[in-house]
Amino acid sequence: MKIERDLKNLPHKTIERLSQYRRALLICHEQGQTHIYSHEIAKIQHITAVQVRRDLMLIGYSGTLRKGYNVKDLIDLIGEIIDSKRGINVAIIGIGNLGRALINYFVGKRSHLEIVASFDINPDKIGNIMSGVPCYSIDELADKIHELHIEVAIMTVPADFATQTADALVAAGIKGILNYTPKPVNVPETIYLEEYDMITSLEKVAFYVKIQDLN
Repeated sequence: MKIERDLKNLPHKTIERLSQYRRALLICHEQGQTHIYSHEIAKIQHITAVQVRRDLMLIGYSGTLRKGYNVKDLIDLIGEIIDSKRGINVAIIGIGNLGRALINYFVGKRSHLEIVASFDINPDKIGNIMSGVPCYSIDELADKIHELHIEVAIMTVPADFATQTADALVAAGIKGILNYTPKPVNVPETIYLEEYDMITSLEKVAFYVKIQDLN
């Protein structure tokens, strides 16, 4: 299938936007909307209609001038591209406020991505179950990653523990890491790393607020 052959060539930003498109399309589908135009998607995502059309052309999908894009078909196609058919298991490392919030928000949201475990060093948290997700000791990290076939880890540990946690995940055989700590980490090129810095994002928003004040 041509789409499968071209997956590795999709830009990272396009993958991000496809996920955002699907989230918006799912809401439209739940509201009974059957078709949508590129400018409608663009308005929801605060981007240009040209960008929407370019992204959808990259995955080989086009709409019609009369009706636009079929919402259900586009949801299904994006799912074929983004989701793993076999499913991927995820673990949360660090069950502080952010870790708990991620579990509560994400559980049940995607059928092909499942949070199956969490890890912490606090004995008061170890052994507890939150939204169906058990919490294990960090000392069990390597064993549970292997036993539960965990491929992706979300790090929400304090910054001081970021490097050693990433190293432990790499040694345990993890394939992808989403780093929510404010400290960047280094991993081998074979592991996909996504780092989300909330401070940088907040400063970006604040910058544009400042620019508005200058107008």
